[in-house]
Amino acid sequence: MQFELCIFTRQKKTFTPNIFVSDVFSYLAIHVVIPERTLMKQKFELEYSLNTTPGVLFSRLSSASGLSEWFADNVNIDGNTYTFFWEGSDQQAEMIQIKENKSIRFRWVNDEDPKAYFEFRIDQDELTGDSYLTITDFTEDGEKIDAVDLWDSQVSELKHVLGL
Repeated sequence: MQFELCIFTRQKKTFTPNIFVSDVFSYLAIHVVIPERTLMKQKFELEYSLNTTPGVLFSRLSSASGLSEWFADNVNIDGNTYTFFWEGSDQQAEMIQIKENKSIRFRWVNDEDPKAYFEFRIDQDELTGDSYLTITDFTEDGEKIDAVDLWDSQVSELKHVLGL
């Protein structure tokens, strides 16, 4: 937070660069400048083990029909823009990166943090053949527990859809 302090007196004095003194009038004026809050979200990752193939899982993470089964009530895709609908509200995300059967990354269109995104990444255990879904997301301070609970709930629905 930045503050600018302007003091007007009859005497000229030198202060730090943020303080300006003039001999115009004998009164004290304080002017506070608070720049727009820059939302810097904190990145976190969650990992879930799923007994399915990367191809089956990837279709649930990248297609409108697959995402509509567990992530949102409905999903429309127009080019790289995904519109997610939940109980009468909607939100748009831009798909900014995709690697077939490996990962898909989205950025919420109205997110104020330019570095924030959410990503689904699939890794496969060579011994068991199980797939691991890693979700990367960003959240504001104090909201991580709620975000984790939401993802746990969503992935629980995904497991149900996959018959796991």
